[in-house]
Amino acid sequence: MSAPRPTHDRPALDPGPMIALDRVSRSYRRGASEVHALLDASLEVPEGRFVAFMGPSGSGKSTLLNLISGIDRPSTGQVRVGGRRIDRLSEDELARWRARHVGLVFQFFNLMPVLDARDNVALPLLLFRLSREERRRRAELALRVVGLADRLEHTPNMMSGGEQQRVAIARAIVTDPDLIVADEPTGDLDARSAEVVLGLLRTLRQELGKTVVMVTHDPRALRFVDMVFHLDKGRLLLGHEADRAQRALQAALGVDEKGTGAVAANGAAGGRGR
Repeated sequence: MSAPRPTHDRPALDPGPMIALDRVSRSYRRGASEVHALLDASLEVPEGRFVAFMGPSGSGKSTLLNLISGIDRPSTGQVRVGGRRIDRLSEDELARWRARHVGLVFQFFNLMPVLDARDNVALPLLLFRLSREERRRRAELALRVVGLADRLEHTPNMMSGGEQQRVAIARAIVTDPDLIVADEPTGDLDARSAEVVLGLLRTLRQELGKTVVMVTHDPRALRFVDMVFHLDKGRLLLGHEADRAQRALQAALGVDEKGTGAVAANGAAGGRGR
């Protein structure tokens, strides 16, 4: 499958993609200075893909992730997710949209230490009108999906880092969101646990049809994702710059282009079906 092209030179975006950004920029004031965290980024992600945003620290990856998940708003440009202009939503509308459509996974798990796995996973369901029994049932189902049916009553201090991250992923999927957003999900894990978590995120894409977007520095992600977007200094890399970044990651992993599952071209990467 050929890679989708960058959308900078197109007057309008097709409403079909799960994620579509059109000339999005995000700037902040820092004292008397203006910091440009993201500059004129346009991209499309089809539904049901596992996507990585990669680049050095300060390149704009987390800013891009926050815009897609509705945690932040663009200074300019349009952000569509599931065909909806989320940059136009009010704060209350955005909070309701995130609760229903986005599952969040963080580097440091963010589990409540006094709650067991089942109650940690059930926390997002408190925003919905469900009985306690229904919340527990759905939490148990999510824990089975991530392979932790035998850890229902374990608190975080009774689990390994990899198991805690899988609990966090179960919490992210318990509301059955369309989009899973993961910020450095393997950053605090050993190599074996990182592979398990990356494999689980890929399974969510393959078996449940979720769209998964992830910020990562981990070159091992290339073996698991469908698409890679490279960023540097707030810019989405295009053309030869994106190709060079991709080759550098492949060299770090010790494989050639045919040895990875991801494709990156001109900054708007297209994935092969997995």
